Amino acid sequence: MTILDPPTVDAASLGVYDSITDAIGNTPLVRLNRVTEGISATVYAKLEFLNPGGSVKDRAALAMIRAAEESGELLPGGTVVEGTSGNTGVGLTLVAAARGYRSVVVVPDKTSAEKIGLLRAHGAQVHVTPGGRPSHHPEFVRNVAIRLAAEIPGGWLAGQYDNPANPDAHRTTTGPEIWRQTQGRVTHFVAGVGTGGTITGTGEFLAEVSGGAVQTVGADPETSVYGGGDGRAWYIESVGHFLHPQTETDEWPDSYHPDVVDRLERITDVEALTVLHRLAREEGLLVGGSAGTAVAAALRVARTLGPDDVVVVIVPDSGRAYLSKYFDNEWLGRLGFPLYHAPSGPVVGDALGGRGIAPRTVPSTVTVAVAGDLLTDTPALPVVLARPGTGPIVVAEILGAVGPEALSDAPDDDPVGAHVAQPLPVVGVTEELSVAVRRIGGHRGPVVVAEAGRVVALADADDIRTAAGEHR
Repeated sequence: MTILDPPTVDAASLGVYDSITDAIGNTPLVRLNRVTEGISATVYAKLEFLNPGGSVKDRAALAMIRAAEESGELLPGGTVVEGTSGNTGVGLTLVAAARGYRSVVVVPDKTSAEKIGLLRAHGAQVHVTPGGRPSHHPEFVRNVAIRLAAEIPGGWLAGQYDNPANPDAHRTTTGPEIWRQTQGRVTHFVAGVGTGGTITGTGEFLAEVSGGAVQTVGADPETSVYGGGDGRAWYIESVGHFLHPQTETDEWPDSYHPDVVDRLERITDVEALTVLHRLAREEGLLVGGSAGTAVAAALRVARTLGPDDVVVVIVPDSGRAYLSKYFDNEWLGRLGFPLYHAPSGPVVGDALGGRGIAPRTVPSTVTVAVAGDLLTDTPALPVVLARPGTGPIVVAEILGAVGPEALSDAPDDDPVGAHVAQPLPVVGVTEELSVAVRRIGGHRGPVVVAEAGRVVALADADDIRTAAGEHR
């Protein structure tokens, strides 16, 4: 038998690479079939969680490090530093490890435990800083990263928000891939807007190559400033633009070019979570929260289109990084979001049966005298202390509780924040009664009742315990 020499082919075409960084990109498009019931347009999800680091941010991470090497900003033996909600940090630490650099990552305290674990698994030194700080605060994520990069010998700040290599990564890889994979048939491109790099680079390429025919749609949390919201907090990570009430100047990332976006779809947390849960159960796609936001927007757009239209939506990361949040009944229930698994018993909302009163709020910026004028009703109830302005109170923005008794001996011109007590316990309307009772423990008096992450009432802890006893 004659043994033939194997044919000569390009190794990369066989999926053989010299480095893990060479495996970044070329992610598949997968058609959505069940969540698109009743929709005539074709909807494809681009599965960016199949990048080696598990997210779309691998592309920007590699591009930024390569650009810094070429410019001489990052030298051999240097340290890569970044402030991030997690995914960019994972991508940077992966590329840094493969190319012989150390890495230091700063994350806000709302970052999931899984993401922090991933960063540390890649050898990163992780600094956790309080979230919800105004942009001028020294503990603001990016400010901590800037300080560390300056203090560390050989430190280089990736600066994804303003680094042109971020959108360039998508202009040269993500956009061309989508155009090639759809054979130029794509008509609508949908992506969440965070740093803006993905939607800017991809959208610019697709608009150029199609002669302006491809429409770019941004998916944005309902309260995000990008889409015209007031900047209040939301619960889906890694998308949108939060505006702290004490922010002196609202600065948008240079990586985001708003003119590339033809329209923005504002998506509530509940809509994002509902789509997220459906993708896992109906499509076999376990994806992250920002994917829920993006796919919700894509479905909304697709419902207005015809059979010749092709929608491509970016799925930034996997749901494996959020199992302790978006797929966890206790986390969802405590905030009053729809549960992922059916409850095993009665929930708080059903048991309270409408009992409870609307809370009164004291803005965090007022004086004791003004606060006292707001707390004149009898009987006086503790009041959550939240951001100034109107609108529902976001549970994540509750700073504490205050009542008239705490202010009785305080000077009138004192800031009310100096006299605030610990925040009240929070129970969610979808939370199982038994779980809520266990969490509030022996607390007496009012507790905050939440629905969809917003405060809807104050209820008495004894009423919840009594209801639990009645439903045994």
